[in-house]
Amino acid sequence: MSHTVDTIIIGAGASGLFCAFNVASFGKSVLVLDHANKAGKKILMSGGGRCNFINRQVEPRHFISQNPHFVKSALSKYGSDDFIALVNQHHIAYHEREHGQLFCDDSAKDILDMLLKQCQDFGVGIHLHTVIDSIRATDDNGFVLSTTHKKDGTTTTYQCQHLVIATGGLSIPTLGSSGFGYQVAMQFGHTIVPTEAALVPFTFTDATGDLIKSQAGLSLDVIASNDKISFTLPLLFTHRGLSGPAMLQLSNYWHLGESITINLAPQTDIAELLLSAKKSHPKQLVRTALAGILPKKLLTALENHLWQAHKDTELANLKDDTLRQIATTLNAWTLKPSGTEGYRVAEVTRGGVDTHDVSGKTMGSRLQPNLYFIGEVLDVTGWLGGYNFAWAWASGYACAESIGMKW
Repeated sequence: MSHTVDTIIIGAGASGLFCAFNVASFGKSVLVLDHANKAGKKILMSGGGRCNFINRQVEPRHFISQNPHFVKSALSKYGSDDFIALVNQHHIAYHEREHGQLFCDDSAKDILDMLLKQCQDFGVGIHLHTVIDSIRATDDNGFVLSTTHKKDGTTTTYQCQHLVIATGGLSIPTLGSSGFGYQVAMQFGHTIVPTEAALVPFTFTDATGDLIKSQAGLSLDVIASNDKISFTLPLLFTHRGLSGPAMLQLSNYWHLGESITINLAPQTDIAELLLSAKKSHPKQLVRTALAGILPKKLLTALENHLWQAHKDTELANLKDDTLRQIATTLNAWTLKPSGTEGYRVAEVTRGGVDTHDVSGKTMGSRLQPNLYFIGEVLDVTGWLGGYNFAWAWASGYACAESIGMKW
């Protein structure tokens, strides 16, 4: 069996579906292929099932790449207002949360249904359960794909003039992610920036891990930082380590072996508080002076871990330098994660197809004519808060416009 279409998109996720109907809107025939049994699985689980589909303020600084200027052109072509207008056109109810994050009122399914409806309206074909066995370029700069249907074993050959890789990264493999897109890129001479789990919780070992585990379920606002960046966001203690927006954001900028710093009381200068308490209440203990600043259970765990030798000593009998050291452990608690929870729970993959060999205007390969890369498969990683969807929409649109404008 053989099919010929103008454009084939591999990957029925956010960027792939979005690109598909936009290419078709130019009158091109489009087919989306995916090995999964359902389109848009990652969309459905995003945002706790509510899909944080965009952020009101999307800027290049919200993205990480070895080629930081790469995102600028695509983001300028298709922004937040454009996607919000599409959501409004489909009468999807949504609300805004902190930091400009937009979520569906009802379900992430609303966004997926919108994308599928757009594909249907523009005549896009979507073939699931389809494994790509091989891809080869033709003499006229087109492509031939050989595939096998996972259910019935049927083999099919597809021919196309334009091939778009929208396969995502390695995050959440239970949803079907794989390194297939990277394999295709390397087949055509592209380099892969080493990949790592990102937007992912940190794990810890030894006594620090035990302390954190003892506080599982506790959340508090902190300033989380390293030598690259700082975020003022909530932190969540879990049975496995440290999570919450503060840790997920910081994980984008962290590498194994590096330390992180957490200000557990960003509204309070602990050193000033303790030194003042030493004068006004010299018989107080450190934990008494700090009562109300941190949750009691956490404070108890911290004093046993960080200043146990002084925990039952009155302030009057503690040197000022000792009090300042204790303060530093709270206003600048320095930790070295043993790792992260990995791709199993990571929201995105950092690294990917090196963007130096991809056009930022068209998403087209500089090494192979009519080959394109969009979305997470590229070395572009967005912050938490709707930015990775923003990149899916923007890169998908830039690619679609480039293909659609070709005669």
